[in-house]
Amino acid sequence: MSDLMYALILAGGSGERFWPLSRRTRPKQLLSLVSKKTLLEETLARLDGLIPAERILILTNTEQESAVRKLLENFPKENIVAEPAKRDTAAAIALGTSWVAVRDHAAIMLVLPADHVITNRAAFQQTVALAADAAEETSELVTIGIKPTWACPGFGYVEQGKPVRLRKHPDNDAIHRVVRFREKPNPDLAESFLRRGNFRWNAGMFAWSVPTMLREFNRHAPELADFISQLRMPGNFQTVLRERFSKLPRISFDYAIMEKADRVLVVEATFDWDDIGTWHAVANYFEKDKRGNAANRVITTIDSSNNIVFEENGTTIALVGVHDLIVVRTPDALLVCHRHEAERIKDLIGKLPPELQ
Repeated sequence: MSDLMYALILAGGSGERFWPLSRRTRPKQLLSLVSKKTLLEETLARLDGLIPAERILILTNTEQESAVRKLLENFPKENIVAEPAKRDTAAAIALGTSWVAVRDHAAIMLVLPADHVITNRAAFQQTVALAADAAEETSELVTIGIKPTWACPGFGYVEQGKPVRLRKHPDNDAIHRVVRFREKPNPDLAESFLRRGNFRWNAGMFAWSVPTMLREFNRHAPELADFISQLRMPGNFQTVLRERFSKLPRISFDYAIMEKADRVLVVEATFDWDDIGTWHAVANYFEKDKRGNAANRVITTIDSSNNIVFEENGTTIALVGVHDLIVVRTPDALLVCHRHEAERIKDLIGKLPPELQ
């Protein structure tokens, strides 16, 4: 299987919720939030031994391209491609599919976001290899589903149907038919999904064969299918990317393809997963003191509780008589925010001087 496998890593997100650590040129996937490596480096490391670097495409955007290239100096330069404009995930995956198709028109490809935390590499590789086998044997689209640990209203969900057995894995019961995709639910609906037990979080990780993906683009998104066929013509890649990409529709892959496809499978992940979308989530990876203060380095406190502190370059942080705050310090900015207002951090960005955005 590994001879046929390619990976597309989507590394163009903005991560505005992590200001002031994240900026337009340094989004979430380029931050070292939970280990010494950035999330993008961790994503690549998870593929070690499964897919070699020459069969991995990293898709970023022009704002972040130089930072990605600097971070990954030993990665094949031609395998880092910058989107000339932000056009959401359908256009990104169309671009990635054509890149793989040029190299192997029968390949199996994985699509992986660059900004998730997954610590169990062996279980991750086992799950994605199973998804790839399912994609190869059935010629269907395959998504990886995460078993919910709580009724999160912030994720999309996948409703699981009947189990599907593969000839290659007759005893494996982790693969099911997808009944339907559900958009981010309200809290009550999320609770009902959790109670019913056959719903999985949609983590945006996929596997399919190139012919299957081309078929689905032709069927459901002809404009993107046309873009792919133009990109695949010899010597056309850079010119078509430059001239056509920014004119493509701005639409998510789930909406353009996955929700319309009539044959989709879901493979349940056996690995731990966290999309760490907020400072609250990052704080789970920090040391906590007896009063619930979580910090990435030693802090000094008096009568303070449930605070989250991230300090980038060694300044001593001291807290006196404060509770439920998020305090983030970088060399050029300081954020002080009530932890219950964390969702509003992204609303700050437009109000800041351009050089701090």
